[in-house]
Amino acid sequence: MRITIIGAGNMGRAIGTRAVAGGHEVEIIDNDPAEAKALADDLGGSATAGEKNAINGEVVILAVYYPATLAAIEEYGQQLAGKVVVDISNPVDFETMDGLTVAPDSSGAEEAAKALPSGTPVVKAFNTTFANTLGPGEVAGQKLDVFVAADDEEAKGKVTELVSSGGLRPIDAGPLRRARQLEQLMFLQITLQESLGTGYQSAIKILP
Repeated sequence: MRITIIGAGNMGRAIGTRAVAGGHEVEIIDNDPAEAKALADDLGGSATAGEKNAINGEVVILAVYYPATLAAIEEYGQQLAGKVVVDISNPVDFETMDGLTVAPDSSGAEEAAKALPSGTPVVKAFNTTFANTLGPGEVAGQKLDVFVAADDEEAKGKVTELVSSGGLRPIDAGPLRRARQLEQLMFLQITLQESLGTGYQSAIKILP
């Protein structure tokens, strides 16, 4: 697949690493073209730096914080129509660290879906994995689990393929509204880092 990653930060790098490992064509777009090129060069393989006015990927990953996801959707607008858009964000209230900034009956992913051109499928994925663990793809010898939630089954299938091909284990989390629980789950994991002393190197794992 052709994958476009918007954002050349830590998560953009980590997801790009997995996508290149899975044999996909990866396009990096960032507000700073030099950062996009530097990341593409580091990733190697088929990774290239893309142009902001020409999104080529069939799957577009918004590798930015919330609410920058909404700003990116506004900026790219109709370029995202017909794409599979992946929201990886967690709308944490970083000022209080006491909850999320979206209403209980919504999620960052659902807010993204409202902002996108009509009919554009949104998939929630990668929000429960830290960049430090996603790059190598495992923790303590355990393959990372990536929860995938979406209303569009074809879109979910493409993201599931991306996850699996990158050496990770996709877990179908159901419809897009399950993003509410996934975002709360990651909020809990973030708040536990200091008490556990895991330094953002922990992972959420489902065991049989």
